[in-house]
Amino acid sequence: MTPHTQLPLQAVLFDMDGTLVDTERLWWEAVEQVAGRSLTEADQPEVLGRPVEHTADWLAAATGASPTDLASALHREFAARVRTGIVPRPGALDLLDALARDGVPTALVTASPRAVADTVLDALGASRFAVSVTADDTGATKPAPDPYLAACRALGVDPAACVAVEDTQTGVSSAEAAGCAVLAVPSLAPIDTAPGRTVRASLTGITPADLRAMVTSGTAPELRVLSWNLWLGGSKVDDHRAKQLKVVAETGADVIGLQETGGTAAQELAEALGWHHHRAGENLGIISRHPITARFGDPDVGFYGAAGVRIAVGEGREVDLWTCHLDYTPYGPYESAFDGLPAAELIAHEDVRLAQMRDALGRIAEAGDEAVPVVLVGDFNCPSHLDWPDVEWPVTRAAADAGLRDSYREVHPDPVAEPGHTWSPIHPVHEDGSGRAEPQDRIDYVLYRGLTVLDSRTVVVGTPSAWPDVTSNCWPSDHAAVLTVFAVPRAPVRRRP
Repeated sequence: MTPHTQLPLQAVLFDMDGTLVDTERLWWEAVEQVAGRSLTEADQPEVLGRPVEHTADWLAAATGASPTDLASALHREFAARVRTGIVPRPGALDLLDALARDGVPTALVTASPRAVADTVLDALGASRFAVSVTADDTGATKPAPDPYLAACRALGVDPAACVAVEDTQTGVSSAEAAGCAVLAVPSLAPIDTAPGRTVRASLTGITPADLRAMVTSGTAPELRVLSWNLWLGGSKVDDHRAKQLKVVAETGADVIGLQETGGTAAQELAEALGWHHHRAGENLGIISRHPITARFGDPDVGFYGAAGVRIAVGEGREVDLWTCHLDYTPYGPYESAFDGLPAAELIAHEDVRLAQMRDALGRIAEAGDEAVPVVLVGDFNCPSHLDWPDVEWPVTRAAADAGLRDSYREVHPDPVAEPGHTWSPIHPVHEDGSGRAEPQDRIDYVLYRGLTVLDSRTVVVGTPSAWPDVTSNCWPSDHAAVLTVFAVPRAPVRRRP
């Protein structure tokens, strides 16, 4: 694990309700009005820091009323109070002004809808914020990390070099899951101190220097993850094991998810490196410089499937790493390029791979822990819905719907400018002797959740000769590998049951 050099404070990300403006009480009053009763401390987890839809569903379960009608009533009651009762929290405007003088960008990150956020922005001055992210702008809102990650992407900053300012445990959980340092200023409910978290009674007297200290007081470790199809263990290339070890050294990988291991590659590579390893069946393996503390999936998995491990990366941090290999036939790019099949038929032919991916995602969910980040690597043998504008490839879509992000596309969002092809560095021409160009595509991935991407790239050593003249290649595979560098967030504090 390589320490990630800390950058200066890159941005400050502010929650809105109860943090910058005194609206938590207004929201509390609006919920009481719609609920038709006084709220108690027991109601706080369903009200504070929650999006309108969550509270509406909670009220609906208790009252039998329509969640849609309740959400509309909550919007109406809260907006009416906001228009007449916005009061900045003590010290909020002074801190915003000080950050502006120091040239530190700020973002508004709220679980409130856009209409409410815009009302508050008008009152505070929208020009104070470079970016605003609301409940309408991400698929999932707090306590998921999505809003803070979206703000960091929009600002072009590293979450580990940002401070999030929050007033509720829900918001704190969101920011910490995104990898941010947190300044907690509780409004209605107390928030405990924790590693990477500073708790203050008020924003009064808080300075940019205080916030800088929060991101420079420690280091965010890096984890370098490689996805690599070894091509039948590498046996098509002379001296393949030594060449594989050279790739490991040159990439600086910390953990590698392998496919087509030829049965013994994971163990042999790990023994040569002095690393830990997990072998699953005759095709899948994982090697790691960090200790493996748990093994997941079927140890006798067939040629296609998934296997996982949990690794301990130090300082109380853990990461789950899964490797998968999906069936190669029928191959969508061939059906598109050679057979001219339309999108609907291409999608229909993904059933086998989609079932294999759903099985893998089910195993990941069953073995996982919400507090532990997840990385899924592998040879999916299918393109991505992020790369083809006219085909919603269902395998990668299923992974995205399960909350897994594509690390390569996070770094290189334009598939035209940065296609990231992994198939194939040795097949410029199709193998059937027809002379047709081999469709080049991105079919190997490093997907993740709960981490921060620092970099991602494809890896091929040298300029490999084309098939079949491959025995002397320095690159002992028919796929490009994918290397992603992650910043591993501070370990969250698990609540006692």
